[in-house]
Amino acid sequence: MAWNIDTTHSQVTFSVKHMMVSTIKGNFNVFSGKLDIDEANPANSWVEAEADVNSINTRDANRDGHLRSGDFFDATTHPTISFKSKKVEAAGENEYRVLGDLTIRGVTKEVLFNAEYSGQVKDPYGNDRTGLNAKTAISRKDFGMTLNPLLESGGAVVSDKVTIEIDLEATKEN
Repeated sequence: MAWNIDTTHSQVTFSVKHMMVSTIKGNFNVFSGKLDIDEANPANSWVEAEADVNSINTRDANRDGHLRSGDFFDATTHPTISFKSKKVEAAGENEYRVLGDLTIRGVTKEVLFNAEYSGQVKDPYGNDRTGLNAKTAISRKDFGMTLNPLLESGGAVVSDKVTIEIDLEATKEN
């Protein structure tokens, strides 16, 4: 069954260690996507989504501007981040592994999201809705984001590991 991501009830967030002592979280305010869920045969399921890099929001305008620059996402040249699944498999009750291609800065890498499916409901207006959350961790260096000044203590200003979390609600495609 085909679904469209309801962006008003969904979010795409990320987190990364800063100065190795705190975690900075951010999100992309503009994103879109479609998915198809086959509950009887998860292998037939798929998802395609993209986020607008220029919509990055970490609650600090200077940091957001720096993240859009060539030091990180290079939003002028690569304005979108995209994900296209290649394989969905059951991993337990309502748990799935979603393997696919993540493209950031024009670099495509295979990543695995661990997802928890929340099932389907009918909302008070008669619309069919579904939801899931998914999580993965990537190396930002794998996607060409290599800027990493070192601290006097030897740690990095920004960690290489970036955690991506998606909380998604979708409506049935008519």
